[in-house]
Amino acid sequence: MMEPESSLGAVREKIAAAARIARRKDSDITLIAISKTKPVAEIEPLIAQGQRVFGENRVQEAQAKWPELKARYPDIELHLVGQLQSNKAEDAVALFDAIHSVDRPSLVTALAKAMDKLGRRIPCFVQVNIGAEEQKGGCAVADLPALLAQVREAGLPLAGLMCVPPADIEAAPFFALLAKLAADNGLSGLSMGMSGDFETAITLGATHIRVGSALFGARD
Repeated sequence: MMEPESSLGAVREKIAAAARIARRKDSDITLIAISKTKPVAEIEPLIAQGQRVFGENRVQEAQAKWPELKARYPDIELHLVGQLQSNKAEDAVALFDAIHSVDRPSLVTALAKAMDKLGRRIPCFVQVNIGAEEQKGGCAVADLPALLAQVREAGLPLAGLMCVPPADIEAAPFFALLAKLAADNGLSGLSMGMSGDFETAITLGATHIRVGSALFGARD
C-alpha cells in the first residue's frame, strides 16, 4: 500500500480521468476521505497534501479526534456518512458540516430540533436503500417522496441523495437509479461511490464520493 499522500495523488488522477470520460469538471466532484478507525497521525499527511473534506461513520469516534483537528485546520469539512441515531442528532449537528444518512421521519424531526437549538443549518443527504437490503439503512424507494417532503417542510438544507449499493455485484445500475430518483425530485447532489467503484459513480453523475481504503489502506 502506498503512503496516504501518494494514494491521494493516485485517487485524484482517477477522479480527473473519470470526469473527462463523463465530460465533467473534476472540480465539481467532492472527494470525502473516509477516516473512520484511522488515528490523527494517519489523517494529517492527507491534510498536509491539501485534502480538506473528511468523513466519519460514528459520532462518538469523531468526537474523540476531530475537535482538535478542526481547531488547527478551520477550513476542514467533516461529513457524517454512517447511520445516525436520533438521540445523537444534537451531537452530530454540533460537530459535522454535512450528514449523508437521513433515512427516516424520526431522524428528520430530531435533526430539525437540534439545528433550531444550535442555530446551525447543515446540508443533509437522504439515504436511499437502493438495493432493498434489510440489513442496510436508508429509506425505501417507495417512501422517498414522502420523506423528501418532510425534510423540506422541516427546513433541513437538502443536499441530495446518498446510497450504498449491494456488495459484490455491478454498482452501475444502482447509481443510475439514484441519479434518476434525484432528477425526478429536483435534486442535483449525489453521494455515491466508494473505493472500489467511485470512477463508475462519477461517470453516472456522483457529486460526492466516499473513499477510504484507497487512501488509507485496508481496515482491520
